[in-house]
Amino acid sequence: MELGKFDDLAAIILAAGQGTRMRSELPKVLHKVAGQYLVQHVIKQCTQVGLDKIILVIGHKGEQVQEALGHDFLYAWQREQLGTGHAVLQAEEFFTPDIKDVLVVCGDTPLLTKATLGNLIKQHRETDAACTILTTTLTDPTGYGRIIRNAQGEVIKIVEQKDGNPSELEVKEINSGTYCFKASILIEMLHKIKPDNKQGEYYLTDCIGLCRESNLPVMAYLTTDAEEVMGINSRIELAKAEKAFQKRINNYWLENGVTIIDPLNTYIEAEVQIGTDTVIYPYTFLQGKTSIGKGCQIGPACTIKDSKLADKNIVLNSIIIESEIGSLCTIGPFSYLRPGCKLGNQVKVGDFVELKKTTVKDDSKIPHLSYVGDANIGSKVNIGAGTITCNYDGEKKWITTIEDGVFIGSNSNLVAPVVIQEGAYVAAGSTITTDVPAHALGVARGRQVNIPNWVKKRKAAKENR
Repeated sequence: MELGKFDDLAAIILAAGQGTRMRSELPKVLHKVAGQYLVQHVIKQCTQVGLDKIILVIGHKGEQVQEALGHDFLYAWQREQLGTGHAVLQAEEFFTPDIKDVLVVCGDTPLLTKATLGNLIKQHRETDAACTILTTTLTDPTGYGRIIRNAQGEVIKIVEQKDGNPSELEVKEINSGTYCFKASILIEMLHKIKPDNKQGEYYLTDCIGLCRESNLPVMAYLTTDAEEVMGINSRIELAKAEKAFQKRINNYWLENGVTIIDPLNTYIEAEVQIGTDTVIYPYTFLQGKTSIGKGCQIGPACTIKDSKLADKNIVLNSIIIESEIGSLCTIGPFSYLRPGCKLGNQVKVGDFVELKKTTVKDDSKIPHLSYVGDANIGSKVNIGAGTITCNYDGEKKWITTIEDGVFIGSNSNLVAPVVIQEGAYVAAGSTITTDVPAHALGVARGRQVNIPNWVKKRKAAKENR
């Protein structure tokens, strides 16, 4: 059986829980792993496995969840927290006649993979089961519901920790909380379950017992990777998931032509793209929708977020945010590119340089100790150390334009709005307040005056006091 698009299968993602152990104002599913919400990872895997119809069951601070995820999904509200069975039942209105099967998955299980979900669905359909449970084995299954099978391998019941006898509690196979149901059977059983427990809640697991009472087959798909089914219920588990995700991501890039010098101290988020033969040095954070080209050297100690870097760039000890870099550029050490920067090819941005909303064309240099904001810089420009574009007058930001081939002397102040035209020079130490014509020298500083014997006279005056 080949997996493809599933027009007759829907996913219900349970995202209504408060997550009290997280001790947070955020809904649990909006905590992040590898730069994405927990629930986004689950959605991604459901989408990649071929499910078009995704229903999110929301409740606690559900408006925040909707705002974070957008309007591409169906939302079912669980207004009262009355258990997992009750949560799934809230999605009943979206069960159209064409839906044959329903995948039920928790929104706090970010480590689930496309392959495992695909295999679960495949086995479910091949065996024609009423329900198929995703299970795994744990060395210490304490606290988890145990999967009890018969001689034919069918699931006959799920035994909770508090209800199991000694032989049942020796079973290592546990319920992950992910299921694939026949849609019609799921709805039937959800209407039959009762809140006959101390919590007064409707448990989805009770549907399993009801299926067995009706002589309907219940199967289990066993994944050997127990890490996949880990739910996130605390900050400790969140940190464990982050570590697991980083290992996955780093291993992926190592297997695809990227050198990571120290994977344990390199942090690459899920949406980042990296070209072959790029080398990533330790303590580097690649975040958001960052794209790194081929043959780059990144790090150590860089943070690059939502930025695009082309090929063969070198970035040392620097921060780049929401910017675009051409090829063969050198940046850093200790540079800061704030949002809106766009660099051409073979641009140098040196140590302790800050750029903001600035375009720099090919072969230009800002070697060190400068602030350039709201500027358009041409090609083959050299900006001397200590140069500042004075772009803000206290009310409004103004543009500085530096055309091709300009040389800006050290310790210059360019008071915007101002244009330094093609081929012009600005003398070191100048404060430029008006445009400098092409090929002219702009000088704006006090004339030097040397006073002979000033030091001797000063000392003598002190001695005579």
